[in-house]
Amino acid sequence: MSDTMLRVFTDGRATVDARLTTPHTLNDVYTFPKYATKAAWEKAARDIREHILATTGLLPMPEKCPLNARISGLIAREGYTVEKVLLETWPGFFLGGSLYRPSPDRIVGATEKAGGTGLPAIINPHGHWQRGRVHHDPQLGTLPGRFINLARQGYVTFAYDMIGYNDTFQLPHDFGGDREALWGISLLGLQLWNSIRAVDFVESLPEVDPKRIGCTGASGGGSQTFLLTAIEPRIAASLPAVMVSSHMQGGCLCENAPSLRLRYSNVQIAACTAPRPLHLIGCSTDWTRNLAKVEYPAIRDIYKLYGAEENVSFFTQKALHNYNLAARESCYAFFGKHFLGIDDPEQLREQPFEVESDDDLLALPDKRLPEGARTRHQIVRMSIAGAKRQLSIARPKDAEGLAAYRKTFGAVLQHAMQIALPTKSQLDIEDLGAVEGPSYTAWRLLIGRKGGGDKIPALLFTPKGAEGRLPGAVVVHEYGKAALMSDGLAMPGPMIAALLAEGRAVLAVDAFRCGEFNAQAGIGSVRNCRADHFTTYNRQDGVEAAQDILTAIAALKARAASKVDLVGLGEAGLWCLLAAAASPAAIERLVADVAEFRDSDDAEYLSRLNVPHLRRAGGIRAAVALFAPKPLMLLNCGEAFGRGAAKRLYRAAGDKRALRARKGGVGLRKMVEWLVDE
Repeated sequence: MSDTMLRVFTDGRATVDARLTTPHTLNDVYTFPKYATKAAWEKAARDIREHILATTGLLPMPEKCPLNARISGLIAREGYTVEKVLLETWPGFFLGGSLYRPSPDRIVGATEKAGGTGLPAIINPHGHWQRGRVHHDPQLGTLPGRFINLARQGYVTFAYDMIGYNDTFQLPHDFGGDREALWGISLLGLQLWNSIRAVDFVESLPEVDPKRIGCTGASGGGSQTFLLTAIEPRIAASLPAVMVSSHMQGGCLCENAPSLRLRYSNVQIAACTAPRPLHLIGCSTDWTRNLAKVEYPAIRDIYKLYGAEENVSFFTQKALHNYNLAARESCYAFFGKHFLGIDDPEQLREQPFEVESDDDLLALPDKRLPEGARTRHQIVRMSIAGAKRQLSIARPKDAEGLAAYRKTFGAVLQHAMQIALPTKSQLDIEDLGAVEGPSYTAWRLLIGRKGGGDKIPALLFTPKGAEGRLPGAVVVHEYGKAALMSDGLAMPGPMIAALLAEGRAVLAVDAFRCGEFNAQAGIGSVRNCRADHFTTYNRQDGVEAAQDILTAIAALKARAASKVDLVGLGEAGLWCLLAAAASPAAIERLVADVAEFRDSDDAEYLSRLNVPHLRRAGGIRAAVALFAPKPLMLLNCGEAFGRGAAKRLYRAAGDKRALRARKGGVGLRKMVEWLVDE
């Protein structure tokens, strides 16, 4: 045989996997899925809410510390008051804000009129206005003007900073990094936490009706509005302005957490408001220009499932990206209808106002932080320590504890990856011809998922003369299938030959960026990772490799196998563990070489398995927890992998004998004997 016989690409054609050259971006066009029933939508909505929490570091929810609210600098104006606010949303981390309230006599009168239920409240994340919550632009948007008019109309109105703006300067607005992402720490996650604590704050005010809390903001504040509303049931009515779009998802770090939009778009997130009142604002010159024809009808269809079409509305105008007078009056009319019972917008027109000075609004005009304020390094260290504490508390000791761990931390890992076993109808398998060997037949295949753009080179071996469906094995090597061949790639190597001798069908694949994968179209191993917020919309290499392994398992089942074992050699063992965590039911037995991975070392993850949120989920042992108690052989654990932790997980799963965790390797014969042992 020639040395090309067992290569997939033998004709020199250019076949390119789209994941190498065409990354997903914030400007991709999302199509809103069809949800035929209320039950189908509510299942999706639960997953969307959990996905937001998991990808912003809020699953499980951190422990809430006392807010220690500092309210000062009362200024009384006609029809309202304004005060400075400083909240301690984390120990040693401070959020600044301005609290606008109706004048005291109106508070008393409105409270009595409402039968003692209190006043409605509106929280206001501000977005990327140049001067944050104190920005005043008579043309495009005056934030203090909106707050003043809301207070005069009868709302307790709390405006609070985005991180890096005004009083909230302990962290910059470009906060974040790869290590932080490992632990689920991001600028978006921290801002979303501040928004949750803002709700806590207004709910704690004695004059506020906790059943009438609304939220509104424009642009980046619109993103905060619909993200918060999706996960926070205390938001009773929501108004995200100039941000809900099917073709632009947000261009700032504070709108893009790693893994957040691997599957879902802003339109789906905003639809999670249903059936609560929702008002959308758009304009003609930005990404919301199609609001009336695209996004609003899609969301209205969700409200129809609840019979609550009257609760969703929109306003759009010919204007620049804004929260201008017309948009603000649309806001007043929306909240007035649902919170004040006023159906006539004429009663809620904006009234003249004067904006207070910055010194009257800012809690820290001199930029002097309170005693006990933490540095950036200390905030990161505190966040990681909190995550470790939650993992320690959740460490499984029995089957009940393991189930709880899987439900929470296993969910974090699965949401971080968003990979799945394809169905047979989703597969795209191209047969490039067969090669007959002395005791086997080898098919040259190119496998992938329809519409996925993936092109995975693979070789399928079956014993000569075998009929019907056979037990099978997918074998993956860190250097690709060439490392599993012999005699200049002309013959299957010892591992494949041994499995064939046992009557197994064997599929050897070049997972993402391995082997012939890197020879496609001569582009080498270069991947286009330059797109903004790459990890928000694209999976990291190790996760793409895990998806390829799941695709290979599905392909082997579709072509030849009744059941499938999985073998990962070298670094590929780590990818196989991720694949097994995503779809444990698809795999009978797993051999995973962990190549002396140090599973408690952040630097090790960053260099070898850089998967956002993986440390937050508990590291690679989270994958072990999701696969247990199925038969698992871990090889080359070394001194620092944590064999003891793996054994405890299997003990909690009720079958410690199903795990073999070896400090070093194991001979080929013993490995194959373990795989075929029924």
